[in-house]
Amino acid sequence: MTLRTLGLTLLGTAGLLTLSACKKEEPAAVPSAAAPAPSEKKEHAASPIQAPEGAAAAPVAPAGKGVVKGTVKFTGTVPAAADIPASNDPACEGMATKEASLLVKDGNLQNVLVRVKGKVPGAPAAPSTPVVVDQSKCTYVPRVQGAVAGQQVAFKNSDGTLHNVRGIVGTKPAFNVAQPPSGAPVERPMPADADVLKLKCDVHPWMSAFVVSNENPYFVTTGEDGVFSLEGLPAGTYTVEAWHETLGTKTAEVTVTEDAPAETAFTFTAEDTSAQK
Repeated sequence: MTLRTLGLTLLGTAGLLTLSACKKEEPAAVPSAAAPAPSEKKEHAASPIQAPEGAAAAPVAPAGKGVVKGTVKFTGTVPAAADIPASNDPACEGMATKEASLLVKDGNLQNVLVRVKGKVPGAPAAPSTPVVVDQSKCTYVPRVQGAVAGQQVAFKNSDGTLHNVRGIVGTKPAFNVAQPPSGAPVERPMPADADVLKLKCDVHPWMSAFVVSNENPYFVTTGEDGVFSLEGLPAGTYTVEAWHETLGTKTAEVTVTEDAPAETAFTFTAEDTSAQK
């Protein structure tokens, strides 16, 4: 009995030693799917950033393929442009010497804002970037441009002299911004009640410019050739208006299809007048 008991005791002790050795040699546990390894967490963090919940979606351009194109003409005798008084401000060197409210070349009328009036289904929202009016050689550049209602207007001073930008809606003052020589741009919202925002500089009183507000982004300003093209319109019938700072407005009803461009033309004369004058 004593020998058998001793043998069993020795066998038990050896078994415990073997089990202990096996535990020391076991490999590290593999992470489960429920608890990803650190490297997996880093890969997840580097995935594309999602837009924050509730963020406004970027405006989507309309799917229209319609086009309205044409020209703006001036008939009759072009009134002589008034002289601009010479300036002794060195920053104004190189400025125009003639007033630029009526520019006609070969019968084509420049600086006419041609636009689609009213709301257009599917048109994108006002751009987040502003329209820009520069002050260069004591002249507003551009003289005439459009903006979508609600869009910001940025004013730059590229001259080495003091300017101020006085905004006027009809006869009512909208704002007055002073800009030091080569100063930082200043932004102002397009006034909500403005169809046309007129800009003046009190330091250099010959300076004038116009920003025309529109409910949709379908507008363009004519150049020397008087040509315009409004693109990306959905099919439909629209009122197209041609606006000029001294000659007033002309309108036309235009039916747009996606098969071929619709064409229209506008003609102004010296007898036409504008309330902006």
